[in-house]
Order: sequence, then C-alpha cells, then structure tokens
Amino acid sequence: MAEHRYRAVLQVLDGAPVAQVARQAGASRQSVYSWVDRYHAGGLDALVDKSRRPHTSPHQVAAEVEALVCELRRSYPRWGARRIAHELGQRGLVPAPGRSTVHRILTRHGLVNQQEQNHRRVYRRWQRDAPMQLWQLDLMGGVFLASGRECKLVTGIDDHSRFIVIAKVVAEPSGRAVCTAFAEAMTAYGVPSEVLTDNGKQFTGRFTKPAPAEVLFERVCRENGITARLTKPRSPTTTGKIERFHKTLRRELLDHVGQFADQGTAQAAIDAWVHAYNHTRPHQSLAMATPASVFRPTPVEKPQQEHQVCLPVPDQPATTVVDELMAPRLPALLPSPRLPVDESQIRAVEFEALMSPIGRLCLPGGQQMKFPAALGGRTVTLWADNRSIHVFLDGELLRTRPSQFTPTDLKALVKRGGRIAGPEPAASALATGATAPPLAVVEVDRIVGRDGDVGLSGERVKLASHLAGQQVTLRLDGQLMHVIADGKVVKTLPAPVPVERRAQISGARAPRTAVIPPSAQALRAHRRVPVDGVVMVAGQRLRVGRSHAGKTVVILIEDTVFRVLDGDVELTTHARTSDKPVTQFRATARTRD
Repeated sequence: MAEHRYRAVLQVLDGAPVAQVARQAGASRQSVYSWVDRYHAGGLDALVDKSRRPHTSPHQVAAEVEALVCELRRSYPRWGARRIAHELGQRGLVPAPGRSTVHRILTRHGLVNQQEQNHRRVYRRWQRDAPMQLWQLDLMGGVFLASGRECKLVTGIDDHSRFIVIAKVVAEPSGRAVCTAFAEAMTAYGVPSEVLTDNGKQFTGRFTKPAPAEVLFERVCRENGITARLTKPRSPTTTGKIERFHKTLRRELLDHVGQFADQGTAQAAIDAWVHAYNHTRPHQSLAMATPASVFRPTPVEKPQQEHQVCLPVPDQPATTVVDELMAPRLPALLPSPRLPVDESQIRAVEFEALMSPIGRLCLPGGQQMKFPAALGGRTVTLWADNRSIHVFLDGELLRTRPSQFTPTDLKALVKRGGRIAGPEPAASALATGATAPPLAVVEVDRIVGRDGDVGLSGERVKLASHLAGQQVTLRLDGQLMHVIADGKVVKTLPAPVPVERRAQISGARAPRTAVIPPSAQALRAHRRVPVDGVVMVAGQRLRVGRSHAGKTVVILIEDTVFRVLDGDVELTTHARTSDKPVTQFRATARTRD
C-alpha cells in the first residue's frame, strides 16, 4: 500500500494532473493531496498505514476488574459470562460489566474454548404460573458407596420456582421408597396440584402385564387430590427441568466427590449441596434469583405430638402425617358408635368411593372401572358381593360389572368403613367364566365412540354416527343385537358375538329391559334387496346388508319401527323417522315411496 501511494505521489511531482492520478489510483483527490503532504513531511515512511486506535478510551474496563474476571473464571471454571457478571454485581462493583463485556475479556485472555456453532433444536418451553402448581419427579443413579453399591436418588423440582423439593438417597428404587420420599416432601412443603413423571413402573401401572393396575404412587396422588400427569414414551424433554438438575448435580458434585462412605454420608452431602442450590445459587431462568426467593410452600399442619416418620403397617392405624397422606380415605359409613358385626352374615357391602379426575374408579383388590371423564371427581355409591358390582350416582344406576371380590375382601371393606348391604338393587352380572345357555339373553352397556362404534369382545362394532357420545344398552338376544337408547330400540343388527362367548363379554349382565315383540296386525311390504343392501320404505333408507342382495324381504310396518324379516327370521329393526304413508307394498329392485 505504501508503494502504491508512492507511485501516485511521483506522478503528481512529475506534473500529472491530480484528478487523473486519483482516477488511476482508485482514490479521491483529497487522498492524493494528503499523500503528497505526508511525503513532504516524513518521506516514504510517512506513507505507511497509521493505527486508528484512539489515544484515550474513557469506557474501557479497569485493569483491576479485568483481573478479577479472569480470577473468577480460573477459580470456578463452570461459571459463564452471565454468572460472573452477576457475581461482580453482588460483590458491590459499580458499575458492573455486562455479560458481553465479560465474554470479550474471557475470549481475549484465552479462557473461552472456541467451539463449532451447532444449530439447536427449537423446543416449546413452558412453565406453571405459580409455585406448588406442578412438581416434576424422577429417579437418577450415580450415587456410589465405598462398598461398591450404587444407590438411587429420588428427585423432585417445583416447575415454577426450580426449588428442589425432593433429593432422597434410596438403596432400592422401589415404589414404596419413592412414595416415602414424596410423602415426606408433601409434609414439609405441602400438597401440589399436579405431578409430572415419566412412565417408570414406580410412577404408573398402565403398562403392567397382563392388565393395567394402580400402583402405590397413583393411589397416593388419587387419595390426596393430585393430578398425576405422564410424559409420552421416549420424551425426556417434557421433564427437562428435572433432567437439567440431574446434569448440574452430576457435574458439580457427584463427578468430583467419588465414593461415599455410606448412605447417610451421601445423603448429608447431597442435602448440603441442595441447600446451597435452593438458597444461594442464582438461577438463570429466574433472572438470577434464587429458587428459595420465588418458592412459596404450603406445608401440611403437623400434629401436636411429634412422631417418627414411617409408612403405614398393615392392620395398624396411621399415626403420622406421612401415614395420613398414604392411608386410604374412605369415609366411615357404619353408624357411630360402631356395633359388633357378625362376619358370617356379610354377603354384600355398600361403600362410597371417589372417582379419579379422568373418570377411573380404582377398587380394592386391583379391580378398575372406567367412566366418562366428565364424571371425574364425583363420589359414587357401590353395592358389591362376590358376583356383581353396581355403581350408583345420585341414586341412579350407572353400571353393573362382574365382581372379583372374595369373602375376605368383603370383610375387609366392612372393617374399612363399609356397611352391610341389603338385597341386590339390580339384575346380577354374569359371573366370570360362566357358560351361557343356548340363545341366552345378555345385556351390556357401552358409550358410543365419536365414529359411531363401540367395543365388544375385542372388536369394534359399527352402530350409527348420530349415537356418538351416548350411552346405549346392547341386548344380545338369539341371533340379533338390539341397540337401546333412552329406553327405545333404535337399531337391530346381527349379533356379532356367538352364544357360547357372551358370558365372557366385559360388563355382561342379566337383562333388565324388554323388547316389544312384532305386532300381528302390522302392515307388510315386500322389497327386493339391491346390490348395495339398502331398501326404501316411506322415503326412509333401511340398511339390510349386502349379504342379502337378491333376496325378497318382508318389512313389518309398525307405528314406531320397521322390522325386516327374511322368512321367519328377523334381520334388523329400524326406528321409524318418516311420517310418509306407504303406497308401494310389492317388491321391486329399488322402490321409493
């Protein structure tokens, strides 16, 4: 660059016009004049580029502050620029440098490891609006003892404040150990509104084989009014807050301490670290506030006399707050004072139970019953013996199911607050494994799905789309299945379940409804079934079925229904929706009245 400028200066000194030299050099006339002046003042050395660094920088960080930043980084290698800037402000430095300033200082002194920029996945971030609305719970390993044994850690974090509510070292990650730690946390901080966990067997029994079952953790949540939420399988980012806490705990404590002498030593060390995490360590997601400054517990009132914290022992009354949290909450139904009961007279029991928020009724012995979610949280009355279970809501019968209770279970229900029941209030359910006689009449209750179908004996049976969301009674009578809604037969289909398998249908019971037989005075119309299996009577479409194409069927015309007969066999029954008179009675391929 200096040689380029020197050539331009020589051309000007030889008498060339300045404008022409400027065009050839690709510069302005003012620059060429300044080159000539600099050459006259200092010779060839004056044409070299000069430094543009300012002579003074009033906003430059003081050398003492720069040294303090480097010292903090070397003392705490895991502190980033944001944490160091926050610590400088906490130590009274005014004005404290910003995060970008600290980052430039660290980069200038080689204290930042340059790495290739990776484009992060974009996650949908969320958090609750206030403390105690949601706890995230999980299990982690990596707590090693000198004996070589690896212990597990039950952890829990408040979703809003990032306050660690559970950090319990357990020898075995059993469901009871998890519930013990959970109950102790609720005793100390209060009962949360919701909990979020993964699908571990300690937290849920929905993957239990051969059938889903309620585990102890789900029972504790249900009986304390806590909504238990589960993540999707293989979705650890949903519980990202507790997973991030696990990473911090490993990097800052477990990776450096090695093996602990025993379980008590490990618990003491983790408790001390968690206390610092909650009360002194600033959290970036909280704008550098500590979790303890945001968390607002609602502790459970403790009894006047202090007791040792323990779990309920079978056949013994609960005596601590933890016991009360984990003990069942069935209301006492026997008269007070309790009268002696002759156990030999217990044939049936009545008791109240509370449905879960999703409409599931979990009964003693592991038996479960599902209801619409709209009934979640309602209290129902159950009548049960060793054959049937009848569920009543506000005096109305909701459902009847076969019972799995043994005489021992019925006695246990009386001891827990049930009362000896009177006669059976409704028709009995068919006993599990019973053999139905030929052409037996069986009824089941089902809720029609949004596609107009129901589940029956492991298969989906199509009913009608306009019945979606309604509860119907399916009456399997001989070779037909009558669909009864609001006490009326709305449709009749061929029975999809053979006679010998009807006793094994879930919820099968003895019939409670009656089907009106065909009228002997009913008018008769004849129709020839076309290829699509649909015939027309009085402007109404009656689906007979493609399998009957080509046949001539008889339609009995009654006031409320049309009955389709093939000889003496009733094929289908359809509710009459048309007021048009029938004018065509003879069979045609496709008749429209």
